[in-house]
Amino acid sequence: MGEFAFGNVEATLQLWLLAMIRPGAAMLAAPFFGAAKVPVQLQLVLALALALPAAEMLRPALPVDGLVSLSGLLMMTSEVLTGLAMGFALQIGFAAALLAGEVISNMMGIGFAAMADPATGQPSPAIGQYLSMLALFLFLAGDGHLLFFELVFESYRTLPPGVGWLSSKALQGLVQFGGLVFVAGLAVAMPVLSALLMVQAVFAIVSRSAPTLNLFSVGLPVTLSAGIVLLAIATPVMAETLVRTMAEAMAEAARLAQG
Repeated sequence: MGEFAFGNVEATLQLWLLAMIRPGAAMLAAPFFGAAKVPVQLQLVLALALALPAAEMLRPALPVDGLVSLSGLLMMTSEVLTGLAMGFALQIGFAAALLAGEVISNMMGIGFAAMADPATGQPSPAIGQYLSMLALFLFLAGDGHLLFFELVFESYRTLPPGVGWLSSKALQGLVQFGGLVFVAGLAVAMPVLSALLMVQAVFAIVSRSAPTLNLFSVGLPVTLSAGIVLLAIATPVMAETLVRTMAEAMAEAARLAQG
């Protein structure tokens, strides 16, 4: 990184710090990397691993007064915003799995069955955890983590530190892309949801023909069993929808990387 001397140690460290902000913010907002169980030390090491080649490639000009100044604060804010936007775009794709699990759990009658989400530490439906883990395995199996690192690194070419901010059009596109959560979530849940609606319709007809029948003691086990069987049958179809959703999320992150 240029000729080393004790006189430029401070400038070199500030350069590394500036380059670490964008990948660090991206991993903080992204799924898997920003999970509560991932050690902060590991996140810092990964951010530094991306920062060193980026700093060597670009050698961005630091503010005259250093990073601890108004211009330095604006530069760091731009880096944080860019990284968070890219990570959040990827997070939207994974949120569709949790939404689908929420819908299916309520339809199966086990919306009360919650588990601690390892990514956030907050309770979420058990079916949502299943679909979220399925999405994570598909993401890692398709080298999505490596593609995401590549997008973060390539963003330095189009948006060098201190040159510009994300455009309003890019941020508006990210907000509109947030609607994918509801569309993709329903698309993932639809194979199981449509079949469970038919089961509920059958029980509605039975309740009208036999009013004295205790549908709670009969309907809940049947609906739960049907939901489990349907999940096992529809998992390949749901996996394909999740893959398409994550591909769209990755494409949105790539658009943000272009500024």
